[in-house]
Amino acid sequence: MPTMVGMCCGIAVADNIMDLPDIVKPHMQMIFYNVLTFTITLFIAHLISAFLQYKLSNSNLRNGSTSILATVINVGVYAIGIILILDAHGISISPLLTALGVGGLASALALQDTLSNLFSGITTLISKQIRIGDYIKLSTGASGRVTDMNWRNTTLRTSTGNMIIVPNKSIAASTLMNYEQPLAECTITIPLTITYGSNLEQVESVTLETARHILANSQYGVTGFEPAMRYKELGEYGIAFDVVLRIKNVVDEGILKHQFIKAIYQAYQEAEIKLLERTP
Repeated sequence: MPTMVGMCCGIAVADNIMDLPDIVKPHMQMIFYNVLTFTITLFIAHLISAFLQYKLSNSNLRNGSTSILATVINVGVYAIGIILILDAHGISISPLLTALGVGGLASALALQDTLSNLFSGITTLISKQIRIGDYIKLSTGASGRVTDMNWRNTTLRTSTGNMIIVPNKSIAASTLMNYEQPLAECTITIPLTITYGSNLEQVESVTLETARHILANSQYGVTGFEPAMRYKELGEYGIAFDVVLRIKNVVDEGILKHQFIKAIYQAYQEAEIKLLERTP
């Protein structure tokens, strides 16, 4: 853009200072108009695109970028700029629009999959079913955090740092789970089984005390959440129950389970509570 502004200034200065022939001046003015129109078009496209991405990131509390918005906005603004330039040169745009309409129909048939991905991505963004930064899981089993949605596909970053590229129409047609909406916090259950002969009141007391300690001291647990314990089965070899905890984000599930299992195993050893051991 600074280059285009410099060209506009140079043409204007040359037209006003230099004694140019009359045959050259109209061409200079036309070139100035073309460069000025292109500069304004470029500025407006960047301004609107940046403004909408800024508003989107603020409203969704996300820092990711959605290149599909920039692409659609830039194409629309550039098309208006080209029409203005053609109109200044006296080129009628009506036959051009007619030709584009006929050619557009043929292109739409040839690019059916591409257009389907484009409109699926726009629809998904407008509906806010998926936002940049959300952690989602598709019906295919693929899961990851949404890092970008362009005109053709959506990019997911897995917990291992790899990228999954999914066509936008697959996102729109797929049954998926969004772990970030309406809240990123979620509840998890950890199954345990103790042997018969254990004092169930003691087991419940030790388990809940350990769970409270983990949630209060772990950066992955939700502080203030009251953990729960539910006996669920008198099994063939022992008594099974679930411990209910709450994590800040679904990606923290493995780490919090790791911390809780270490703590509960030590607590059971100190309280002489025996976990079920199955021998082959």
